[in-house]
Amino acid sequence: MQFAVSFPWWVLLLLAAAVAAIAWASYAGVIVALTPRRRAVLASLRAVTLALLVVCLLRPVRVVPPDSSSDVVVPVLVDVSRSMSLADMDGARRIDVARRLVRTQIQPALEGRFRPELWTFGDALEKAEDELVADARRSDLSGALRSVRERYREQHVAGIVVISDGGDTGAEDAAGAVDEGAAPVYAIGVGAPHAARDYEVLDVSAGETALADSSVDISVAAVSHGSAGAFDLRVLENGRPIDLRRVTPAADGSPVRATFTVTPARETATLYTVEIPSATGELVLENNRRSALVEPPGRRRQILMIEGAPGFEHSFIKRALSADPGFEIDSVVRKGRDTRGGATYFVQATAARAPRLATGFPQERAALFEYDAVILANVEPDTLSRLQLQMLADFVDRRGGGLLVLGGKSFAQQGFAGTPLEEVLPLRLTDRGNGIVRAANRPEARLSVTLTDDGLTHPLMRMAGGAEDLDKRWRAMPPLAGVATLGALRPGAQALAVVNASDGSRPLVAVQRYGQGRAVVFAGEASWRWRMQMPSNDRTHEFFWRQAVRWTASAAPGHVSVGAVPSLVPGSSTAIAVAVRNEEFLPVADAGVRLRLTRPDGSTQDVAAATSDPQGGGYSSEVRFEEPGVYRVNAVARRGDGEVVGAADRWILVGGADLEVADPRLNDEVLRRIAIASGGHYFSADEAAQLPSLLEAASADPTVPRLEELWHNVWIFVALMLLLAAEWMLRRRWGLR
Repeated sequence: MQFAVSFPWWVLLLLAAAVAAIAWASYAGVIVALTPRRRAVLASLRAVTLALLVVCLLRPVRVVPPDSSSDVVVPVLVDVSRSMSLADMDGARRIDVARRLVRTQIQPALEGRFRPELWTFGDALEKAEDELVADARRSDLSGALRSVRERYREQHVAGIVVISDGGDTGAEDAAGAVDEGAAPVYAIGVGAPHAARDYEVLDVSAGETALADSSVDISVAAVSHGSAGAFDLRVLENGRPIDLRRVTPAADGSPVRATFTVTPARETATLYTVEIPSATGELVLENNRRSALVEPPGRRRQILMIEGAPGFEHSFIKRALSADPGFEIDSVVRKGRDTRGGATYFVQATAARAPRLATGFPQERAALFEYDAVILANVEPDTLSRLQLQMLADFVDRRGGGLLVLGGKSFAQQGFAGTPLEEVLPLRLTDRGNGIVRAANRPEARLSVTLTDDGLTHPLMRMAGGAEDLDKRWRAMPPLAGVATLGALRPGAQALAVVNASDGSRPLVAVQRYGQGRAVVFAGEASWRWRMQMPSNDRTHEFFWRQAVRWTASAAPGHVSVGAVPSLVPGSSTAIAVAVRNEEFLPVADAGVRLRLTRPDGSTQDVAAATSDPQGGGYSSEVRFEEPGVYRVNAVARRGDGEVVGAADRWILVGGADLEVADPRLNDEVLRRIAIASGGHYFSADEAAQLPSLLEAASADPTVPRLEELWHNVWIFVALMLLLAAEWMLRRRWGLR
């Protein structure tokens, strides 16, 4: 035996003397008379207790001889996910090649020198059975490595052997999960490095959540391996074919990209699936399709429109918005002044909200924050007080609401320059020109609209058809009557459309994200011409203003919001995050939140969400999704007295893509990174015979002994408890406290 904490002999002698002195002094001056024998017994018990504590602090250890080679463990992990069933190794399946490597090369070569133990991993790490079957739904390599390290924590591991095709579909990067100083990983890759004839849908993504009557772009990326011929992309809406397009792959083998414009349902989530019809001789068919979910718009968006004066422009815009069932419009029109000089307003709102708008603007933050977006239509800056402008800036920044400013009067003279609203707007106001460019004053100016590159792809400017049709449609619109001369774009802002004035192009539609919300500027005048000077069946004017307000308001959260959930595979778990806010959209830390999960088969499950972020009003609950399909999560938050704070829904797609067979080639990069990060080595299947020699070299130092801790056991704890108990009992019996 020896001590891990080493001191010279004289220090140990001093410690022993100090223990004896402290133990004797503890009973040297007691008031109750003790016989010398009793004092000696109590002092001895105290001395033994203190000495045992000192010995524990010095950490006594025992030197254990090094393990024999047969005691050195080599865990062998075989990937049994479904991708291992692909037959791309000279007609043999990957799992069969892995089985042959284990049975004929690895185990015979390791036995006698090491103790190999065979495991399989897919959804979880399991002891291998007699037959290896590749049927696991995913390959969680990082979880398998972590489980192996924990299982063999107290044993001598020469290395970990991993046989896989590198298709890691776990939640964590396997290379990042390798701990410093852990056993090295020796990875053996099985599978063909280049895919044979195979079509694959690489990605399907949907645009932003849309409200009623709006289109959504479905962006698709597909690739053809081993074939240069054209192929079809078919789009299905809830299983029903709605579009078909033939595409030709690029000569360099890069992905083909296509965009489909669809119109999702309003009442429920819509599932869009893009698939490539199977071809003869394809390696795998499961990667020929991929799905994306478009969630319904949910609650109606509440819009507050403040008009500086009555006008045709405002009337046409309100008419377009009022016809959209996704909006609830409140409007305040400034009419003029009464006999006493006070401003008068015409208010159109619900009975509950109209009194709050009697002064032309909500006076309380809670009343303003009830809306999802605010429209300032030709509102002169001095119409609103600085306090109201600050509330409006906070509405965008902190509440996450939207702001749309339009009309020449809103930007007259210095506009909102120098006010709290200046930084919210996407265009600078201090480096602007003078006044408004009007077509009536410049006959040579034709204020026609042209979309920018950003505008061609932005959902605010979208119409039916492709980018070329969209550009032509906007160029054909009647010219505007005028455009405000504003400054340059702020960093991060986008100009979606410009007006071609006589002195150059000027921004017409500009957007930016500000804080938690969004801001839009429409610098033109008389957009009603798009309605009156076009055929009666042309709906460009209505579509534009509805989509402008939709995009502006869509980011505004409700009092309860459910966080987005990443793509999931069947059998996985994820945390559902919920945020709860009060009337002023401040975090609520004392709410009771319950989640109702509706599965694809219609069955439900109720779970309670626990507080995860008290300062941010965050709650979460871990939920497991066993089967593929569309799930619905309904979150309801209540205060302590049972008052409902709010409710929200989130639709989740599980199994939209079969990630296990995505990119079916051998992904040796993943295996190489794991091997390098752990200090191991990567082999191809043909190089697996080198494994035993590398393992033997890595663990070739048999002279290194192991240190076994002697103090870290239950018997030391029991001895201390018995000594303290014995001393206490004797003290009580002999009259001491």
